[in-house]
Amino acid sequence: MKHAGVLPQQMLTAFIHTKHIQGALPAQVNPSSVDLSLSDQCWRVEGIVQPRVSERVEDLLSCVGSTPHGTHQPMEIGVSYLTRLRESVSLPQGVYGYCNPKSSTGRNDVHVRVLADGVPRFDAVTPKGHSATLWAAITPKSYPVIISEGERIAQLRLFTVNTRFSELELQIEMERTPLLFSPDGTVLRYSDLSITDADGSILLTLSLSKGFVGYRCRRPSKVLNFSCRGYRWQDYFERLYSDGEMLRLRRGEFYVLSTHEHVCVPPHLSCEAVDMDSRNGEFRSHYAGYIDAGWGYGKNGKGKGRPITLEVRPYEDLVIRKGQAFAKIRFERMAEPPDEHYDQLSTSHYRSQSIARLSKHFV
Repeated sequence: MKHAGVLPQQMLTAFIHTKHIQGALPAQVNPSSVDLSLSDQCWRVEGIVQPRVSERVEDLLSCVGSTPHGTHQPMEIGVSYLTRLRESVSLPQGVYGYCNPKSSTGRNDVHVRVLADGVPRFDAVTPKGHSATLWAAITPKSYPVIISEGERIAQLRLFTVNTRFSELELQIEMERTPLLFSPDGTVLRYSDLSITDADGSILLTLSLSKGFVGYRCRRPSKVLNFSCRGYRWQDYFERLYSDGEMLRLRRGEFYVLSTHEHVCVPPHLSCEAVDMDSRNGEFRSHYAGYIDAGWGYGKNGKGKGRPITLEVRPYEDLVIRKGQAFAKIRFERMAEPPDEHYDQLSTSHYRSQSIARLSKHFV
């Protein structure tokens, strides 16, 4: 291929036409990813097992106490389900993939991981040139959900090579391209990063402005159907407020919060939220970790970035203070800019996001 990096919209669409990605429609293509959707083949399982090299996921159903589950029926809290995805891949030599949950699953505290035949890893379609049927392991964590056939729950990204920044490359890129803004629209440069892991990533802090800062899940018994809209947020969540300096998070609870910094992803880059080091504390700050090319860039390139919504679960009681590192992102180069980036698309659900925001299912 002419360029190296993350494959853009036009290349992904070509892969659908050439059957390197099977079962997908061009309408499922985003600026730098392809949506993955559920088939009608679903099983309730007693645990999730990864395939060994050369093993098919389907052949593992007998190992996990599988029971057929109708996708029109609710998925129970704390129970795992294994569902075949409509899409499969037969990648050309030199191309490999990784997956991320869609934002709408993460914001509803539904844990989604993709499994590929013969790949002993979650969310990986490797090595280069791999062919596989794709599956989703789904576990609702806070309330029962119905996720019907055809619902898009994950994204596939394809690469020719790892183009993540080194620390020096990040410094150079931030000096010439605005990637980070303060809430008032001021560009944040590399020299403004007071906390760093020195690995080419950017550490972000929690939005703790005085007043409303996010949501805590009520753990309701009410079922949420992913095919429906217009749910009252009060039935599932309660609002969370800060004194402007700190926020107390309770172990095992689920929160929807937001970063203080506004992230801008220009069309020649894509971005991923990556796991925080345990040295920062025992918590998870995101489920859905992918940020498409053009996020916060604006239709005309004059955007001032946009905060990232965080799906948070602490594994210990935490007191988070203003300016404390709480999330981590890494940029990566696109093989070429997409034909249309995120902020140009009318189908982009979270372009107006300026504070912590629940999924599109809520009013």
